[in-house]
Amino acid sequence: MAGSRLQAMYLVSVMPKHTRPDNARLDRVVAEARRLSAEREATYRERALKLFPWICGRCGREFSGTRLRELTVHHKDHDHDNNPPDGSNWELLCLYCHDNEHMRLLEQQARPNNSGDQQSIATHNPFASLKTLLKKQD
Repeated sequence: MAGSRLQAMYLVSVMPKHTRPDNARLDRVVAEARRLSAEREATYRERALKLFPWICGRCGREFSGTRLRELTVHHKDHDHDNNPPDGSNWELLCLYCHDNEHMRLLEQQARPNNSGDQQSIATHNPFASLKTLLKKQD
């Protein structure tokens, strides 16, 4: 019996103790990150809303009043720290078009043999024989 007690004491001293995370420290880190993100966003968002008309650059929807929050600032080069004063790296997009833009980028990056420069060129021309069809009807 003394041997098992000794083994238990040995295991307790050798096994790493589970430490609890410092919740107060984690809360401070998260709060600081959110504050910095909000400051950064408010800065370039406010500038973009002053520079550009409140219209989505893709679908053309107009925004005003409470719906203005649905208009987002898209960074054309996808670098959120590239915020030139003239807004040349920004475009205003609605939530849906902004999500679509980022999904297109993710899909492009996921494709195998992605060179980044090549775009697939459409080879089908649905109106190729339209002229001959119209001549036959005359």
